[in-house]
Amino acid sequence: MIKVITYGTYDLLHYGHIRLLKRAKALGDYLIVGVTADDFDKTRGKINVQQTLMERVEAVRATGIADEIIIEEYEGQKIDDIRKYDIDIFTVGSDWKGKFDYLKEYCEVVYLERTEGVSSSELRAEKRDIRLGMVGDAAFLNKIYKESKYVNGLKISGVYSGNRSRFSEELTNMGVESYEKLLKLSDAVYIRSLPQDHYSQIKLALNEGKHVICESPLTLDTDEANELYDLAKKNKVVLMDAIKTAYSTAYLRLLLLIKSGKIGDVISLDSTCTSLAKHKTDWPGFYEWAPTALLPIIQILGNCNRTSIVSHSSEENSDLFSKIILVYDSAIATASVGDGVKSEGQLIISGTKGYIYVPAPWWKTDYFEIRYENPNDNRRYFYQLDGEGIRYELVEFVRTIENSKNTFNIDKATSLEIISICNKYKNNDVVRI
Repeated sequence: MIKVITYGTYDLLHYGHIRLLKRAKALGDYLIVGVTADDFDKTRGKINVQQTLMERVEAVRATGIADEIIIEEYEGQKIDDIRKYDIDIFTVGSDWKGKFDYLKEYCEVVYLERTEGVSSSELRAEKRDIRLGMVGDAAFLNKIYKESKYVNGLKISGVYSGNRSRFSEELTNMGVESYEKLLKLSDAVYIRSLPQDHYSQIKLALNEGKHVICESPLTLDTDEANELYDLAKKNKVVLMDAIKTAYSTAYLRLLLLIKSGKIGDVISLDSTCTSLAKHKTDWPGFYEWAPTALLPIIQILGNCNRTSIVSHSSEENSDLFSKIILVYDSAIATASVGDGVKSEGQLIISGTKGYIYVPAPWWKTDYFEIRYENPNDNRRYFYQLDGEGIRYELVEFVRTIENSKNTFNIDKATSLEIISICNKYKNNDVVRI
């Protein structure tokens, strides 16, 4: 029996895919199809895959062509699979010609001519036509503009700002004179204005039928946030809380490992996010950093009814450094945030079996360690991170708009808990030192 293997993403499965699979099957007696996992696609630059892994697997299965379907998850897996399944022929489309010649040492390699005039990338681009407007004065919007270029069909329609001095020349030239005009030019908006402006700007956009992605916190009041969530649902538009860390592969894998019990029960969590005053952002340091610092605490330990804030200030800056203390029934967590005191920006999650260490800056890491009592049991994990996670966040925003499926990595409960803690700070419910 001649065994054949081929690989692909198979996003938005089309005639070209099916024709290629049929020709691959005709090369032998038994066809194994490897469908690439989402994370592996990211490392190859395919961040705009529209369908989930399981949707793509089921689409291939439905063709009835594959005798067996496997998942491709890591670099070098093709050699392992060829050996494991005793493969006679490896085949792939001719657009990869020469790329896999190194596999000739293990089996025959055949490059098949692709079907002209059809591709998943073109189909994605045709389907997507989302005009994204940006709001705010922050230099961070330069990054949003840059990362948007990696997402098929997402186009920046303009930027509304009261101060464009921090923008690149290209972005400055895209300025519009009013928020209302920006909304007319856009299908969706990315809001990075001051937190106290979020509520009114989000509400106006939702009432105009525009989708919204807004830097966390969405508002500084939970009642306002609930009103906005209800309005988004009523108008059938997307309202997404933006924290780029939530979309990085390393962070997502960290959460899964904790849930699988790798470090036992979590007893303590310490998260630090700070910056120096000379690098001061447009936001007060508490609002700038608290949502990110709180993210792993809330997603791992849940909401907390016993939260206190201790804040250090000076005459020049009332927002130098704060420590948020969250006491749970069987765990304790701290989030250290500020814009004027520099500390080691690490994340440490302690459990009954071991602990996870994420080095600074943990919020845009591609690496973390699980450490145990016996150092020989320690494990290191590496994952590629492009664009600080921003491009992955934008992809999920676009995907949700198109599919009407909530694939956000920050749920409503987490968003509301972040807002609740920010509201304590806003109302000066803190201990000042």
